[in-house]
Amino acid sequence: MSTVPAVDPTASGPPPSPPPDATHPDSQLHELRLRGVTRDYGAHTALHPLDLTLHGGEFVALLGPSGSGKTTALNCLAGLLPLTGGQITLDGRRIDTLPPEKRGFGMVFQNYALFPHLSARANIAFGLRMRRTPKAEINRRVDEVLRLVKLTEQARKHPGQLSGGQQQRVAIARAIVLEPPLVLMDEPLSNLDAALRLEMRSEIRRIHQEFGLTTVYVTHDQEEALSLADRLVVLHEGRVSQIGTPADLYEHPANPHVASFMGYRNLLHLEVASADARGTLTRGRGLELRGTAVANHLLATGDQVIVAIRPEDLHPAEDPGTGNIEAIAEIVEYHGRQFHVEGLTRHGDRVHFTTTAHLRPDDAVCLTVPADRAMVFPRQPQESIA
Repeated sequence: MSTVPAVDPTASGPPPSPPPDATHPDSQLHELRLRGVTRDYGAHTALHPLDLTLHGGEFVALLGPSGSGKTTALNCLAGLLPLTGGQITLDGRRIDTLPPEKRGFGMVFQNYALFPHLSARANIAFGLRMRRTPKAEINRRVDEVLRLVKLTEQARKHPGQLSGGQQQRVAIARAIVLEPPLVLMDEPLSNLDAALRLEMRSEIRRIHQEFGLTTVYVTHDQEEALSLADRLVVLHEGRVSQIGTPADLYEHPANPHVASFMGYRNLLHLEVASADARGTLTRGRGLELRGTAVANHLLATGDQVIVAIRPEDLHPAEDPGTGNIEAIAEIVEYHGRQFHVEGLTRHGDRVHFTTTAHLRPDDAVCLTVPADRAMVFPRQPQESIA
């Protein structure tokens, strides 16, 4: 079946059915529910109560920095960590009390964990042999996944004879040959070079669709998450910051933390000067910016706020007198058709912007941003400049 469209995490019913001409196989999983899943280490809570529902065919990414709780959540799902609280059910059957091998999930690790003395084919077949699957069935399934991951011609090679990307595909094949209801991937591309990461992203998405998988994918890379997932779960300090489709989070981040993960590199701490139909006027630290308050947040004069701006929305003003931010260019990076620049304001705030103009370090620049591209968030006392 086709990849199931992203769904509202609060929705009670299943997602819409795929179109009638879908050719992908059906997922073995109908619904996986995490309810209040918690993990403590003594007095430290690594994962605060997590509520999440996955539907068959979905690709869900857990996104966050180191220590955010994403790998803890994955290990709780896999059964590698016992829950401190909450429960996990698979199609109505509780599974959090089962050991990992009884859950039947496939896992792809960051370090591949291949047997170096076995060929690619033998590595893929290992789990089926442990289950005492008949030889003819093993051969059929292994042949199928070798074709799917495009490794038929490398089947007799050992891991040391394969490239990093080929080893990763063997690891994926070993997980999916068991025909698991759920595949768990823990930062599977982190050991690959940049070009290979891009290639493997496409491969993982293709395999997910062609095999009718339901996938939970852990990453700290927002580009990876945006390109692969139907839904994102952004975690911060063990708590869910936001759940939604890539478009939801990219266009409408719920808070400054999510905004920073979605590419808003400029986070400026200012104060509300006024709010009217033209937007929210903010001032402070030698700056005056007009922005758009995030939905559902009422702001009043004097409120402390964070103004979030993407580098691509901040440009040198055509008329320097109309600019909002005066800065001195410090680092100028050439990115083909444009330059990525890091500058410093008079009050020491770092700003990131893009331009087609050939700036040099120590050049003075006056920057401007449209009001609808500057997001204004209320600032919590514990929030500091990223």
